[in-house]
Amino acid sequence: MKRLVARVDRNKCADCGFCRTVFRCPSPGRCVGCLACVDACPYMARVPVEVDEDVRFVTIYVDGVRYSVPDGVTILEALRSIGIEVYAPCRTGGCWSCAVIADGEVVRSCITPVRDGMRISLDVEGVEPLRIVHGPEPHMVGGKGTPWYEVDGINYVEVAIWVAGCQLRCPQCQNYHVTYDNTSEPMTPYDAAEAVARYQRVYDTRGAAISGGEPTLNRRWLIEYFRELSRLLPPRVRRHLDSNGALLTPDYIDDLVEAGCNNIGVEPKAVEVDTYMRITGLRDRELARRYLDTAWRAVKYIVDNHLDRVYLGVGLVYNRALVSLDEIAKAGERLSRIDPNVQVTVLDYFPTFRRRDIERPSVEEMLKVKRVLEDAGLKYVIVQTSIGHFGPGDRRPGRRLF
Repeated sequence: MKRLVARVDRNKCADCGFCRTVFRCPSPGRCVGCLACVDACPYMARVPVEVDEDVRFVTIYVDGVRYSVPDGVTILEALRSIGIEVYAPCRTGGCWSCAVIADGEVVRSCITPVRDGMRISLDVEGVEPLRIVHGPEPHMVGGKGTPWYEVDGINYVEVAIWVAGCQLRCPQCQNYHVTYDNTSEPMTPYDAAEAVARYQRVYDTRGAAISGGEPTLNRRWLIEYFRELSRLLPPRVRRHLDSNGALLTPDYIDDLVEAGCNNIGVEPKAVEVDTYMRITGLRDRELARRYLDTAWRAVKYIVDNHLDRVYLGVGLVYNRALVSLDEIAKAGERLSRIDPNVQVTVLDYFPTFRRRDIERPSVEEMLKVKRVLEDAGLKYVIVQTSIGHFGPGDRRPGRRLF
């Protein structure tokens, strides 16, 4: 049987320790072909290699039914081989969306090896959902959905958490130590909400935010998180979601709003599919198109249906190696047609993760981006720069967005 496994390219390995401290192989003795380490390695030193191996089969029991499946693969692939699909959006072990019960333990099917005699239950509805969480921490600037008029560069405006796992593969991921974390202990949404609420009381912030990674991957976890957070926080405190928007369908948005989420930041990143693929690292053009369309539709849906209950912010990104000023102008025009009053924040993508070759945009470049968007008719534009943020009114430069 031919299959892909991961191998280490010693010529590329920088011995950075990432694979020992942040992302750890769940099957170090024998590669099971999850290829999560291929996506996670900052120096691309983990590479997929095709091997031809004799097929050995093992027995597993799924909800009491006996099956014969290939050995040396993940639970996810074993289930797929018998026609059972499990939702696994991040495929690196951070989001826990693909959780199943194996031999009485809740595990991530995307990275956990299958074993002979393993008893698997797909019924996890009675089990509290889990997610790897970083934080909470107080922030003076916030995210793309943080209202610009609340930020003074002096006081904490939000307390935030970041969750691991993302369905995108941005080579310049600005938060990759969170995105690819599969080692930290996961939290239930109730414990995460309690921690955020406790920090909100300590710092007396006006908002409580969740970012990532991508928070929307684990829908059940996120909905329960906002329900619990809404129960714990005073009504005056914003409950803020920052998302890439790729999964924010109308029904998902409705569920979030009903759960108490009243502050949403959506980041389409770009307008053109080719640009979006360059930014996100996606290779499947149709998937990239679907994600991009979903994000833009999410912006319009919130404007058309929820502005009475939700403060909306839209995120774009800029680096001349990734997106042109012409496309920034097109994004501005598109947003102006939706609503010129929508807050827009532009992140200046800097060299990190796998794109250490790019140069961070200068302050002058980012101010030009701001003028381009304002010339397109947008009234509330904030740009991130190396010396802080510049926005409408007398907003003073602060620290970078999370």
